[in-house]
Amino acid sequence: MKINHELYTMCMIEKGDKVLLLNRPTKRGFPGYIAPGGKVDYPESIVNGAIREVREETGLIVTDIIYKGLAEYCEPQTGLRSMVFNYLAASFEGEILEHPPEGELLWIDKDKALELPMQDWFRSRFPLFFQPGTFEISSVWDKEEQITISKTEKQYVERVTVT
Repeated sequence: MKINHELYTMCMIEKGDKVLLLNRPTKRGFPGYIAPGGKVDYPESIVNGAIREVREETGLIVTDIIYKGLAEYCEPQTGLRSMVFNYLAASFEGEILEHPPEGELLWIDKDKALELPMQDWFRSRFPLFFQPGTFEISSVWDKEEQITISKTEKQYVERVTVT
């Protein structure tokens, strides 16, 4: 079986106590609210892919971007491994688009965001963007049965050494 790798990004944009989320319509896949992001173009770097996707989907140019973690999904039946590199942007330039191509944009309080309709995988990942350190999530998905076969989750917090 041929193994295929797909690289994606997701970038949570933060402004004070608010985050910018995108309401993806059903026709675009993964309906509900989600952070901006998308496929990394070859040979583009992963971080440049995140910056480009934010610009294309929101009109904003992120100026300070922090790597937060990796979420990957493997489908044994198809040989697909999708890797999503997650970032947090705390500063940006520009104005949000009047007619965004991927769906309506919404600035919402972080503590109210989880009340919005969203995919379960994004709902569980949402708080990880704001916790110290990085995260890693690896899921094996049975496409035929539509169930998760196995899942590994790790959080890595930087150790502080006092001398």
